Amino acid sequence: MTPVAAAKKRRRFHLQTFLSTIDGGRTIATFPKKQTIFVQGDVADSVFYIQSGKVKLTVVASSGKEATIGVLNEGKFVGEGCLIGQPLRMCFACAMTDCTLMRIDKQSMIDVIHRERAFSDMFVAYLLSRNIRYEEDLVDQLFNSSEKRLARVLLLLAQFGKDGLTEVAIPQITQQTLAEMVGTTRSRINLFLNRFRKLGFIDYHASDDLRVHSSLLNVILDD
Repeated sequence: MTPVAAAKKRRRFHLQTFLSTIDGGRTIATFPKKQTIFVQGDVADSVFYIQSGKVKLTVVASSGKEATIGVLNEGKFVGEGCLIGQPLRMCFACAMTDCTLMRIDKQSMIDVIHRERAFSDMFVAYLLSRNIRYEEDLVDQLFNSSEKRLARVLLLLAQFGKDGLTEVAIPQITQQTLAEMVGTTRSRINLFLNRFRKLGFIDYHASDDLRVHSSLLNVILDD
């Protein structure tokens, strides 16, 4: 084996190994449910990769009004705005469930994007899919009823269709959080959840996980 070939073999990049092991610029931390990961206004100096759990993102206006702007599942990144010069965090990130996250320093993240094609391809694909999701959210907000928007949010939170499951549980989430994500009032969310439950689309109890059935798709598909 030539020296060049040997060097290439030694530096073979393994995507999952990179995203699951501690090394220079990478640390792993656990966050119990409801613990803050970072605060709006903090210095944006790293990116987080969600190894397990769900992370809720919220923003607070100068008036004090708070809004939930998203819930991210495992396999997603949080705080990537620092890579394009965002100096401060633009939102709060909080563990919605018990979470394990990898923290990647900004410079380490930039280095691996430039150096490793496999990581760069994966990260670009992630950003594109997230952009498409934002576009779909905007269309949903402009053209669909709040009932349909709630059905879509529940299906997305449950990662419906993943692994071929026809019934998926969403960890306990408040009606107020759902109202902020859908863009309506808590009373309307309560009305729709009760309607979905009576129709057999969900199993819902305020003190328990919310179970989503595949039949909830009927709400979105019904014109």
